[in-house]
Amino acid sequence: MTQPSFVPISEADQVRPSLRLEDARPWVQDRPAELRFPVRPGGRHRGTPGPDQGYALRLAAGFRDRLRLAPGEREEDVVVGAALLAARRAALFGRAPTVHDVETALALFGFLEEAVPQGLVEERRLAFSSAARDYHVQRALVDRVPEAVLRLPAPQAAAWRAGTGAGRP
Repeated sequence: MTQPSFVPISEADQVRPSLRLEDARPWVQDRPAELRFPVRPGGRHRGTPGPDQGYALRLAAGFRDRLRLAPGEREEDVVVGAALLAARRAALFGRAPTVHDVETALALFGFLEEAVPQGLVEERRLAFSSAARDYHVQRALVDRVPEAVLRLPAPQAAAWRAGTGAGRP
């Protein structure tokens, strides 16, 4: 409501002129780290970003009672390593991790099987050793499995591992 002209107004109560913003400049994609192409650059130790990747840890923890560990393997390392592989697998498909991703990750290294070749046991012991605590071990573990293999269903992933000898995912 407007103020009548005959009522005095203190200077602090008077309407102030508004500030006008200048028109926006056109935006140009010129920042140094800006990606200018639709394909994410890959390579070792780059990672694979995806939605809800932390959920893979919860899913992997649900497999604790089904794990078949050899002497010298720690359950914590296997759970974290499987969660990392499952998160990468899910991100390749552009979705959050599921139980099937964790199952595929565990099947790659034979953690759900009773009888596993001794060569695979030794190799997975080295690959998963300290995976729960060491970032470099985690990156090396995730990078050792080719993207094409991670896209396979669990039974085919286990068959791929068996076909490569002592498990060289």
